[in-house]
Amino acid sequence: MNGSGNLILRPLNGVFFGFLGIFLLLLVIAGLALRHTKERTRKTVVVAAGAVGFLCFFAYKYALFADPDYDGLTAAMGGFNWWGEFPLQLCNINMLLIPVAVLANSRPLKSFGFFVGPLGALMAILLPVEGFDGYSILLPRMLGYYGIHCLIIIEALSLAVLGLYRPRFRDLPGTVATLLLIALVIHGVNLLLRFSGLHPRANYFFTMETEGNALLEIFRGWIPIPYLYLLPACVILAVWAALVTLVFRLISPDGAHRKSCKKRKGART
Repeated sequence: MNGSGNLILRPLNGVFFGFLGIFLLLLVIAGLALRHTKERTRKTVVVAAGAVGFLCFFAYKYALFADPDYDGLTAAMGGFNWWGEFPLQLCNINMLLIPVAVLANSRPLKSFGFFVGPLGALMAILLPVEGFDGYSILLPRMLGYYGIHCLIIIEALSLAVLGLYRPRFRDLPGTVATLLLIALVIHGVNLLLRFSGLHPRANYFFTMETEGNALLEIFRGWIPIPYLYLLPACVILAVWAALVTLVFRLISPDGAHRKSCKKRKGART
């Protein structure tokens, strides 16, 4: 069932931009409201957003479980299976790691979340898998899928908007290496779930199958080997991260950034 015809969501249509715009507007409002607050307050807001996202994640998964159409739409991938719904996909991992990065003040984790979070979430909403393209945004599964991915985008961007992280070129190699390592660990989880019979179609991180994702289909055509076909994604990540870092360097050179930090520290003392 498609629901209300006026609210059909497809990548890059009016509903898509309107829905994403609401979340970006919330980020702008938060940035303006919190720009003169203490760092502890800004950290609390990011962690709280992560907690909300985590709760919404479980509500979304229950919505999939209760959706009478979802099993049929995903029959080719085995339908709904709780063993395949843990927060181990790329976007889910960022949803969990960003609050941890803020609490631990870990620059490597902040770098990973800031660069990988928006890129992964954008890929998910621009190239949705079966069951999430061409349906009403009012369907619970659509609200959950697009809402959580949009929340991950603003959660990641908030690290820079709220002054908790500033990208540097030297962060990039570690970010790419972290992505490869996490993907390798998750690939091991997929193999374990498949060989144990708990979930014969386990595909966290898309290390085993593309599930119809157009970009991953291209990668698999180049490298037809599970996990390894994700290697071209690292090139995309490196280029994306370098461009984002360059923009930040042009907008706010290091000297201006340090001066701004000193002003904020002076205002707090």
